[in-house]
Amino acid sequence: MAELGGQAAPARKAAPAAPRPAPRALAADPVGPETRLRDVGGIAEERARGLARLGCQTVADLLRALPRRYEDQRERVAIRDLIAGRSATVDAQVVQLRARPARARRLTVLEGAVADGTGEVRVVWFNQRYLAARLAPGTRVLLHGPVVLDRSGLLQLRNPQIETGEASGHQVGILTPIYHETQGVTSRWLRFRLPPLLPLADRLPDPLPEAVRDEEGLLPLGRAIRLAHFPESPAARDAARERLAFDEVFLVQLAALRARQRRQATPGVRIPLEAQIAREFVAALPFHLTADQRVAAFEILRDMDRPQPMSRLLQGDVGTGKTVVAALAIRMAVQAGYQAVLMAPTELLVRQHLATLRQLLAPSAIAPRLLLGSTPARQRREVLGGLAGGHDAVVVGTHALLEDQVTFNRLGLCVVDEQHRFGVAQRLRLREKAARMPDVLTMTATPIPRSLQLTVFGDLECSRIRTPPPGRRPVATRIVEPEGRDGAYAFIRAEVERGRQGYVICPLIEAGEPQAARAAVDEFERLRRLVFPDLRLTLLHGRLTPREKQERMARFAAGADQLLVATSIVEVGVDVPNATCMLVEGAGRFGLAQLHQFRGRIGRGADASSCLLLAEPDLDERARARLEALVAHDSGFELAELDLRLRGSGDPYGVRQHGLPEMRVASLSDLVLQERARRAAERVLARDPELRDPRLRRALVDYNTVFELD
Repeated sequence: MAELGGQAAPARKAAPAAPRPAPRALAADPVGPETRLRDVGGIAEERARGLARLGCQTVADLLRALPRRYEDQRERVAIRDLIAGRSATVDAQVVQLRARPARARRLTVLEGAVADGTGEVRVVWFNQRYLAARLAPGTRVLLHGPVVLDRSGLLQLRNPQIETGEASGHQVGILTPIYHETQGVTSRWLRFRLPPLLPLADRLPDPLPEAVRDEEGLLPLGRAIRLAHFPESPAARDAARERLAFDEVFLVQLAALRARQRRQATPGVRIPLEAQIAREFVAALPFHLTADQRVAAFEILRDMDRPQPMSRLLQGDVGTGKTVVAALAIRMAVQAGYQAVLMAPTELLVRQHLATLRQLLAPSAIAPRLLLGSTPARQRREVLGGLAGGHDAVVVGTHALLEDQVTFNRLGLCVVDEQHRFGVAQRLRLREKAARMPDVLTMTATPIPRSLQLTVFGDLECSRIRTPPPGRRPVATRIVEPEGRDGAYAFIRAEVERGRQGYVICPLIEAGEPQAARAAVDEFERLRRLVFPDLRLTLLHGRLTPREKQERMARFAAGADQLLVATSIVEVGVDVPNATCMLVEGAGRFGLAQLHQFRGRIGRGADASSCLLLAEPDLDERARARLEALVAHDSGFELAELDLRLRGSGDPYGVRQHGLPEMRVASLSDLVLQERARRAAERVLARDPELRDPRLRRALVDYNTVFELD
């Protein structure tokens, strides 16, 4: 019980209990990496359930569940040098200990003193009376805990962790691992339970070829896992985590490169690049293409002109004109006799794309069709018939395009916008509707950091549009403290009185959550009655029917309403050039990339625009750092890098939607590691193009769907 940190049961006057058998994991039962934790001796069912909540079902899972941080307890502090308010590790001898009942019922206080030759300090434990039997006067102990002042003004070690000569050696005085915890599973229990299982780390399958390990100077897998749990030094800890992080990134890079090789060896459609058609399309535009747009368009058309299927990612900041580049690709596909499809995640965004494509393709007499989940049955039959018969060349739609009834006569190009909002299976489903592998162009208005691009989109070629169209003015952005709310309302009113329009963005739809965030429905009513009773307001959120969303958005776009109160539904797919102001309620609750997307809804015309970020009274440091970054930077590419550093690995930019296994050690922002792993993966494929190594084939099973491999 001392090792488990529990409390001894009251003594009874019954016969002595039989000696406890050794835990099965340490004795007769065969235990291996794939043994279920509930079958390991010494792990009770309740503990096994707690471990399952942490994602640990087997011994291998537990071995790979690494500490989230370490507490450095190695430095011993002399008792005379103890300082109140700090934690310290003390190497001392027990002077005395005694137990006494506390005022609170069923609580025992164990108190006494320890000394080390430089002085003496009081110690106290709560509800750990069993320690008195172990800690006789003269016992040498290693203690670590907070140093506080007691009621008498004397220094005291309160409830310190303890290590004696008979203990395991994995609790005090080390780089102490701190794990993710849950009910029934504490870091202390894990530090006691893991050491007997650590030798099994040598039996885990090692996905890294020895040649790569030697070339990169990495530790063997078993040793890396042992040192990650109980490092001998900070250098050992870093070396262990470097090896484990390298594994995670290496497998992603290997799968991505292998998928790219497989795609390049697969015959697809070839859509010839006809320069005259491209010139006619550009000449018919009511504006001039930027240099970035021209480069991106050439890269895409060049890929389409190859016999291998294109798989390219088009990145562009908010308002940089990605759709016109996609429209040129669609025009070229239709010229070659193929059909093209553009899929987007929301009806608002789909309708915006439809309006844009109709305008851009009208000079070529191409009329895109629309397919939504809400499309009326009669119109739906017409669209399905036109696509199946080849009469309709272009269709724009939502997930409705993935349904079994949707078939194509000669699908050659798939364009997927805001692709991170679609799952892997959905994108594959769209591609499978073609008789031969079609060209695929994915677009995102969320610029992706280079390191994340290598990891999540390593199988794609990438094009970037960085510069906005001429005349696009940056949006002035500022943080508004709670006391500045009335001034923000006055600014919005002044903009509306100038004939402009604006947005009010709220984090929630309706009140009811425990947070203090303002809900869109309640805020709409408050603004309409108390703040702007003389203005025309409308409300937009995700629970409205598609028809209601369309009607309200159309009224706002036409200028019939002056203020749009909305949730994050306006993050994409809203283009109202007359809107020049935005007020974001509870701005600290949104991510940096999302705030940048909101800001992109304004500044789309020739007038100066302003985005006001309302801070909440209890805004924490990380949230304020996000808001300050938005104020300081206009570039979405710069903000993307900052966002990744601020949020850490987590799940930014659709990593989970992309289907990648969780990265427990590697940082998605570590570009150096990504580049190292990619070079190593290239060397492996150069030596073994067919990847015959069975260890690597097994290790890549979880990546097959992600990168469209068999």
